[in-house]
Amino acid sequence: MINLDIISEKQNAILIGLELPGQKREETKENLEELTRLAQTAGLEVKEVIWQSRQKINPAYFIGPGKVEEVTRLVEETESRIIVFDEDLAPAQIRNLEKSLEVKIIDRSTLILDIFAKHARTKEAKTQVELAQLQYLLPRLTRQWTHLSRQVGGIGTRGPGETQLETDRRLVRRRIEKLRQELSRIDSQRRVRRQNRQGNFRVALIGYTNVGKSTIMNLLSGSDVLVENQLFATLDSTIRNVKLNNSHHILLSDTVGFIRKLPTHLIASFKSTLDEVIDADLLLHVVDISHSYFRDQMQVVMKTLEELGAHNKSVLILFNKIDLVQELGLINSLKTQYPESVFISAQKHIGIEGFKNKLVQIIEKNFIHAKIKVPMSDQKFIHYIHQVSKIESTSYEDGMVEMFFSCEKPVFDQIVQKHSDYSIQKIIQKQEN
Repeated sequence: MINLDIISEKQNAILIGLELPGQKREETKENLEELTRLAQTAGLEVKEVIWQSRQKINPAYFIGPGKVEEVTRLVEETESRIIVFDEDLAPAQIRNLEKSLEVKIIDRSTLILDIFAKHARTKEAKTQVELAQLQYLLPRLTRQWTHLSRQVGGIGTRGPGETQLETDRRLVRRRIEKLRQELSRIDSQRRVRRQNRQGNFRVALIGYTNVGKSTIMNLLSGSDVLVENQLFATLDSTIRNVKLNNSHHILLSDTVGFIRKLPTHLIASFKSTLDEVIDADLLLHVVDISHSYFRDQMQVVMKTLEELGAHNKSVLILFNKIDLVQELGLINSLKTQYPESVFISAQKHIGIEGFKNKLVQIIEKNFIHAKIKVPMSDQKFIHYIHQVSKIESTSYEDGMVEMFFSCEKPVFDQIVQKHSDYSIQKIIQKQEN
């Protein structure tokens, strides 16, 4: 992965937000608190957090010229070398601010992309993050990025009459195309793996970042997914086979956490990872009920699902960290508002058995167990059943094959529709705890 050298060492930083008409002061405060946590996760030492109320964005500097003078004094007083804005900046605004303040200017999206780059572990995650970084960087290239030629080009990369900046842009475009091809190959591999998992009940953990998804994954599966009190601690989707009881199991996947103003390029680059959400039979929306703005976080998650085209999926809301709730009536109020939801503390192992039982109920409602007798000569149809369902047992007699299988209800309906003349029988399974 190309080292974009955005935040390479511990540096002092100033954070800046803007409050526009129609925006509540509490919302501005929450956004800047989150930006502070993002900056700290990236390794910055936050020295000042300021905001400005304006009727509209200044096209040249984003903030007003007077505020730029104030920030100039703060840069000297705090010895800050980076200024982080809570919104995305136009290339011209970045250039103007860097010229006036003589420090590195980054916006919220750049900061998030830098965090993703630091936390990427697998080749897939690194490829996804690098693509998002370069797509976002391309229109914002300035002389500060001219080290790119040394990383992806080398001697002889500059054409006749090209400036160094033009060379860098050409190299970045070439690298973007190569990364896209690599991700296309990875996506094809993932599709094959997902086809092989058909017939299993697939559940995807979703939610705002740092709400406890990895803790829940570890608790249910006995795995050791990284758990840290840090934004975007894990990026790679993890899939585990989870046994709920003696007769029910699920394939559980943990996906990257969502956040306000998640960069569009990042969502697009992580498409192959987030397809786990789209292909899941059930989404477990994990909510940190102890967070002051958990309702806002829930809205962010639902908005992101819409962007992914997954807003019509079945969702079970899982209110986590109930042991940290101070307001006694909150849980009762939410139980009334969300009667089908589940309340747990993954850290304290509270409500876990009830949570598992709820999952079993959902599986029983959405999954069908059946048996079918098919002539052995109909290999095409036998192969089809193997593809779309989970085969639990097979026996052969008098030129017939009898298969016990399980699948989603829509798939079962398709099987019946394809060959209603075959002997197909639903099986009612006893629930074992």
